[in-house]
Amino acid sequence: MKRFKRYKSMKDRLHNIFSAVLIFAAATGIGYAFHAVNFSDTNIALIYLLAVLIIVWLTRSLPAGLLAAIGGTFAFNYFFAAPRFTFTVYDPNYYITFITLTFTAVATGILTARAQEEARLAREKEAETKAIYTLTNKLAGAKDLDEIVDISVSAISDALQCNAGFLCFDSVGHPDSMYVLHNYKDKTNTKIDTDNPDLLKFHLNKMKGDYIENGEYIDRPIHGRDSVLGLIRISTEDAKNIDPSGLRLLHSMIDSISLAMDRLYSAQQRMKSIQEASRERYRANLLRSISHDIRTPLTGITGMSEMLADTIPSDNEYCMGLAVKIRKNAEWLHSLVENILNMTRLQDGTIKLRREIVPVEEVIGVAIDHVEDHRPDLDIEAKIPEEVIMAPMDPKLIEQVLINLLENAIKHIKADDRIWVSVSKDDDANEVIFKVEDSGEGIDAKDLPYIFQEFYSADRLKSSDHGFGLGLAICETIISAHNGRISAANREEGRGAVFSFALPVEEKDEL
Repeated sequence: MKRFKRYKSMKDRLHNIFSAVLIFAAATGIGYAFHAVNFSDTNIALIYLLAVLIIVWLTRSLPAGLLAAIGGTFAFNYFFAAPRFTFTVYDPNYYITFITLTFTAVATGILTARAQEEARLAREKEAETKAIYTLTNKLAGAKDLDEIVDISVSAISDALQCNAGFLCFDSVGHPDSMYVLHNYKDKTNTKIDTDNPDLLKFHLNKMKGDYIENGEYIDRPIHGRDSVLGLIRISTEDAKNIDPSGLRLLHSMIDSISLAMDRLYSAQQRMKSIQEASRERYRANLLRSISHDIRTPLTGITGMSEMLADTIPSDNEYCMGLAVKIRKNAEWLHSLVENILNMTRLQDGTIKLRREIVPVEEVIGVAIDHVEDHRPDLDIEAKIPEEVIMAPMDPKLIEQVLINLLENAIKHIKADDRIWVSVSKDDDANEVIFKVEDSGEGIDAKDLPYIFQEFYSADRLKSSDHGFGLGLAICETIISAHNGRISAANREEGRGAVFSFALPVEEKDEL
């Protein structure tokens, strides 16, 4: 199926002229035969009319048909109208014959040419539909990107009868280092290096039309739902010879390719999400199982270490120190187990928020008392306004957030450093803001973007304190479940870090 411009070369024009002359010569010969047997001039005029129709059918050109109609009229006038062999007419009745012949030939030529054009368009439409249907069926069965590329370049090359290339883009929108070129003649694919991918991407971003003229090639982008998926590459010479119907077919085929690539990427992303969810589920189940198994012996270790400390004489500092270390490490392990369990429950949705409208000073007081019970050497300062602030929250979970933030601050302060806990109400934003500040070492700037990630602990390698990076991650999960927000920064005045989180005063639908 040829898809290039149907232009007339000089050879084609001469061939059409020669054919028309032969047809009129044949019509004139038949006319002489009719005249010899005394047929009427009307029958001879019909022979010329038939000659006009044959010329239109052969040339498939409306202008040629019009010229043939005029030429047939003059030929009938010259060879058969009296006086013959002149263009002079004595009988006025011939004028009627000439006019009738001319208009009949012109009308018939127009109708014939229009019918041929409609038939041609119908054939082209049928061929386009067949090509799109075949391409879509093949793409529907493609299992990977390489198969889509092979099917696409082969179909475009066959439809347009030219070499066609396919350049894919990666997930970040950068062209691949090589593209596939399909040779129309020998039906083979070749991988060719992509010249200057960065420049090609620049031209694509600056593109105003529907294609990029890249010297030797014309590149037409394949647009996906969110980004450019690739380019269809055709040589400049072949691209300039594509007619409008071929261009429509090319656009339709590119749309089909885009749908197939989007479908493939969506399926891959869906499979990746399923695999990630499965891994996450297995991880959570493993952590939950281990945590449950560890929690019971830890409780026994903590209790026995306290009993051991009570039985050791007060003057035996060495043994007393060992007992205290055992108790502290057991408490740390118990806290870690509880954090793991809380994290998995929050992520699985097995912990449901039990919102109550409670005074925030009570929640802060419980959290500070819990920390000071385990660290009586600390003096945590609370800054609470005189007015009673009420806010909807799950008090147990918010207490856990404050405890985690306080324990995190304790790990990064020295003996003479201080910790402050404050709360305030922002009436404009309609939220309550909690802050936990310390005068310790602060947060390294490179750690700030990752401070709330699971299992991220900035001080794990440089500190002797235990840390698995779960406490802050749990804080963010709990605050997000409350439709709030949490952040970390260094103090503007003096050393230290400040962690703040905000809870909406008005309840919202739970996520």
